Amino acid sequence: MQSKSRARSTALLPAAVLLGLALLCGRPAPAAEPPTQVKVTTNMGEFIIEVRSDRAPATAANFLRYVREGFYTNTLIHRAVSNFVIQGGGYDATTSKLKPTHENVFNESGNGLQNKRGAVGLARAEQPHSGNAQFYVDLADNPDLDPVPTRWGYTVFGRVVQGMDVIERIGETPTGSVGEFKQDAPLKPVVITKVEILGAAAAAAPQAPTPVVPTRPDNILSPK
Repeated sequence: MQSKSRARSTALLPAAVLLGLALLCGRPAPAAEPPTQVKVTTNMGEFIIEVRSDRAPATAANFLRYVREGFYTNTLIHRAVSNFVIQGGGYDATTSKLKPTHENVFNESGNGLQNKRGAVGLARAEQPHSGNAQFYVDLADNPDLDPVPTRWGYTVFGRVVQGMDVIERIGETPTGSVGEFKQDAPLKPVVITKVEILGAAAAAAPQAPTPVVPTRPDNILSPK
């Protein structure tokens, strides 16, 4: 009987050791959450942005706050430069006036994300930390918008994962001087009709708006 008992104990030993190791190591790390995706609907079609909260947390949170508040509804794509960028999300499509925004966002351009074709970035004025609501999409690789040791760049916080053909069509639309836009404005208005968060992330509660005096973050680097 003793020999059988010892045999059973020996057989159970590996399982006990494994259980102890599991308890020492704790629970397995949870799987990383998939990136938040946002669908942008325009009068020229739809495209989907994958938002990189892991690489540009402040900028991504800022963008998603505007999305949840419905800020981008009925705003213009007011700039389209072939082989460079399209830009919008700040001007009311009915009045062509800048909408009041939240506080500006700290520049996160050193996050390792580059201004490659399809990248989505935060537009700003000459001051490095002047970006707030307006965003742009790169139509080509634009290394001049990336940071270098002697100057700040423009923060990339996402990329277009679906609908790049729509971005290209907008980029090819005829442009010129329209109202207060002196150049590069689509002659036929390109309107963002809706921006919405897809999937489970859409359930997050919006933050209360705290508008400030609008600025003009619409002067990103000109193409060569």
